[in-house]
Amino acid sequence: MPMPMPMPTPLLVLLLSLSSFAASAASEPPKFREAQQYYNSPDCPPPSRTACNAFVNVAMTLDETYLRGSMAAIHSVLQHSSCPESVYFHFVASSSLPYLNATVSSSFPSLNFSIHPFDDAVVSGRISTSIRRALDKPLNYARSYLPRLLPACVSRVVYLDSDLILVDDIASLASTPLRGLALAAPEYCRANFTFYFTPTFWANPSLSMAFEGRKACYFNTGVMVMDVGMWRREGYTERIEEWMELQKRMRIYELGSLPPFLLVFAGRVAAVDRRWNQHGLGGDNLRGLCRGLHPGPVSLLHWSGKGKPWARLDARRPCPLDALWAPYDLLQQQQSPFSIE
Repeated sequence: MPMPMPMPTPLLVLLLSLSSFAASAASEPPKFREAQQYYNSPDCPPPSRTACNAFVNVAMTLDETYLRGSMAAIHSVLQHSSCPESVYFHFVASSSLPYLNATVSSSFPSLNFSIHPFDDAVVSGRISTSIRRALDKPLNYARSYLPRLLPACVSRVVYLDSDLILVDDIASLASTPLRGLALAAPEYCRANFTFYFTPTFWANPSLSMAFEGRKACYFNTGVMVMDVGMWRREGYTERIEEWMELQKRMRIYELGSLPPFLLVFAGRVAAVDRRWNQHGLGGDNLRGLCRGLHPGPVSLLHWSGKGKPWARLDARRPCPLDALWAPYDLLQQQQSPFSIE
């Protein structure tokens, strides 16, 4: 006679339910609520239906890890833009995430945007390990390939990281005078520039002379205005690739995609007021401790570094400035089936 199956204990039922809930949550893409609709002011150009007639072109990357931050960043751009309907967004993403189009459209039904698939194989063979694993993802290097990905009619684009919010009109940033250069960004000339390269680099005159005759300063690549037409003509993507290939043969830097940008552009960057990149709010790349604002006005807050505001808020260990990010968060918080109303 077969033995009867033992009845599961209440604790086992709870553990099985939690496991099922966690597996379901992990397999489903995050859900975001619909943002408020934002409209052009009367003196704006017509709403842009294509990138070619956009008042401002914006480029960002989309991935699973930072999607929540990207959605908040988009929200902040629209909320503070005088001409939100005339802004066109270019999202660079892996083709393995088919739900991105529906996710963006559901939260921003009137948004003008395109998703440009990025093939990881284009860059994966050139990536060397850095001090933080998140910096080694192929999509982190996609900004170097924007001139190849964007339509030929786009001549200027504002690139934005996913861990920031704007509190000012992006049109002001987009109109930065480039003065014949391919790139504009806030520079920080008091930073120790030698820190971004290894002693091997500085000890080799044939390498360190790359900065000869240039007033090379650190700049953060999370906020840039790019002349993509000039970028294509001058072959800057190929120049960045050359330094990445050298890095695979001899270790000349430790920090992801930033040093190749510095090697090509440092000392050749048009000035942007530092209020457009109050960076470092995520702390350093190892511990991600809380940091305050730099002195001066603020147009953009950037949680560069290890600590991200959504992670710290979810863990109920936020830094004071994370409260400034929270109003732009569109995530629909999932409720546990065991919570009590």
